[in-house]
Amino acid sequence: MRRPPEVYLVTNRLALPASSGRDALAELERLLCEAIEAGVDAIQIREGDLGARTLEAFARRIVAAAAGTGTLVLVNDRADVARAAGAAGVHLRGDGPDERRLRTWGGPGGPGSWVIGRSIHDPRETAAHPEVDYLMFGTVFPTTSKPAGSPVAGVDALRAAAAGSAAPVLAIGGITIETAGDCIRAGAAGVAGIGVFLPAGAAPGAVGPARAVRELRAAIGRAREREPR
Repeated sequence: MRRPPEVYLVTNRLALPASSGRDALAELERLLCEAIEAGVDAIQIREGDLGARTLEAFARRIVAAAAGTGTLVLVNDRADVARAAGAAGVHLRGDGPDERRLRTWGGPGGPGSWVIGRSIHDPRETAAHPEVDYLMFGTVFPTTSKPAGSPVAGVDALRAAAAGSAAPVLAIGGITIETAGDCIRAGAAGVAGIGVFLPAGAAPGAVGPARAVRELRAAIGRAREREPR
C-alpha cells in the first residue's frame, strides 16, 4: 500500500436524511461521489445489512466512480463482496478472519495486492496483527454513532496504540474538524469518520463530504507542522 490514508470515510446510509430503501443508497452514492471528487483517501463501504447482490452492485458503482483517482474503496467485513466488486481491499472487524489468509486473494493488482485493515479497541491488540496495512483504533471520542454509554478509549489509549503498532494506526470515533489534530499529535497516521462527512446538520459536527475532506486535511497538516522535529 502507498502511504496510509489520512482522510478516511466510513459509510452509514441510515444516518442520511433519506434513510430508507433506494433513496438512501442513491443519496449515499451521491455523497461518496462528492467525497471522491474532493480527494478523500479511502472509503469503507460499511452497509452490512444489505444482501450480498445489492452490496456488490453498490460497491461496483463506487469502485467505478473512484477509478483513476487516488481514492481506495474497501468493503467492511465481506471479503467475498470486495473481491467480486473489484475493490482495493477489505476492512476486517476485530474478530474477523486472519489477514494472512486473505493475502492470497486476488486484488486489483493481482494476488497479494489487497489493502487489508482491521478494527481494534485496545492498544494491546496491535501486537496480534503485524501484517495488516493499517489498524483503525477507537472509539477515541464520544460519538452518536455508538449507543449512549459505550466505552470511550480516549487520546492516551490512541497514543499507546500508535506507539506500539508496526502498522499505521487511524483514529475513529467522534472525529470532527476540531478533534482531528489531537489524533495526529497522538501519533495517528490519519482519521476516519462517519458523522463529519454527512450533510451539514445531519449529525453533530457534520459539514458535508467536500468540506470535511478539505478541512480535515488542513487540520492534519497544521497538527503535523507543530510536531517536534
